[in-house]
Amino acid sequence: MSDKSKIEWTDATWNPVTGCSIVSPGCTNCYAMKLAGGRMKHHPSRAGLTDDSKAGPVWNGRVRLNEQWLDQPLRWKKPRHIFVCAHGDLFHENVPDEWIDRVFAVMALAPQHTFQVLTKRAGRMKWYMDRALGRIADAVQPMRTDRSVVGPLPHVAPGRQWWPLHNVWLMVSIEDQQRVNERIPRLLLTPAAVRGVSAEPLLGPLDLTPWLPGCYECADDCGWRSGRSPEEEICNHCGWIGTAGGEFCSRCAHQDFGHVCPNCEGNVIHHHPDTPCLDWVIAGGESGPGARPMHPDWPRSLRDQCQAAGVAFHFKQWGEWHPDALLFREAAPDGRCPPPKMRVGKRAAGRTLDGRTWDEMPEVRS
Repeated sequence: MSDKSKIEWTDATWNPVTGCSIVSPGCTNCYAMKLAGGRMKHHPSRAGLTDDSKAGPVWNGRVRLNEQWLDQPLRWKKPRHIFVCAHGDLFHENVPDEWIDRVFAVMALAPQHTFQVLTKRAGRMKWYMDRALGRIADAVQPMRTDRSVVGPLPHVAPGRQWWPLHNVWLMVSIEDQQRVNERIPRLLLTPAAVRGVSAEPLLGPLDLTPWLPGCYECADDCGWRSGRSPEEEICNHCGWIGTAGGEFCSRCAHQDFGHVCPNCEGNVIHHHPDTPCLDWVIAGGESGPGARPMHPDWPRSLRDQCQAAGVAFHFKQWGEWHPDALLFREAAPDGRCPPPKMRVGKRAAGRTLDGRTWDEMPEVRS
């Protein structure tokens, strides 16, 4: 736990729960797992949470509630963004609901902070959040009478006027299109003030357009869906998607440029502005031993998708490899990995994308 964090998109980390288990390819080189089985192996917050293997320490599914850190955000008076459970998963299947209740109670009692909760278990998160309102209100009351808590605590009523918590951002980790398709739909059905994704490590190209603002979908339910700016339309004749500037298609000059599904020619409807969509996208490459290269086109595509939809985009890092590493590998006739000089380290690789840094943050809706 740290009052100051080197993670580019947050200010501090808070680890009331530690421990996890591997669930998808993005977990392979988990820095928290290596740390828990390495130099913090005997620390009370990490001891026994990993098992040794030929590949190094591996999460074993055990989890731990760190009581000594539970009320720490209540003692931080200066407002800050706080990454919750950076060394575990708050919604891990072995974390009891009662532990999550207490964590959310602290977040409810610290409205000066913004809490960023990141999980790979979107299904468990939705299940809990659908049932959490009364549980969290009940968990708040003992803390209000705890004399160890410094300073006045805000009143949290059991009603829905404060739900979802305005200062809690819920996010899911996504590393490939399979995880996108599995986790984002569950996230968007979960009550939250802000919903985001962290595509780190980014292991392939991702299409997020169906879950960004400005989506169109087929009213005849053929399965077609597209994420585009609201001013864009579809040509009834050639299927071109773009901005007509009138009633004629810019590509084929066909009249009646409107809303027809290019898949089945059925009617197309535009999502209502209040339909839940992603508010924030973080992307980054992998660092550390065994880091996998990230193709420059992958984060560039995510940035372009976000810009077209008006969604905040944050580019965290290139990771261990020079941005051109994968391009060099593809050009090699013998198919060998990039030459050693292309592995330059996180600091040297930097975090600029097309000549600038991307540190956008989402706006919190009232």
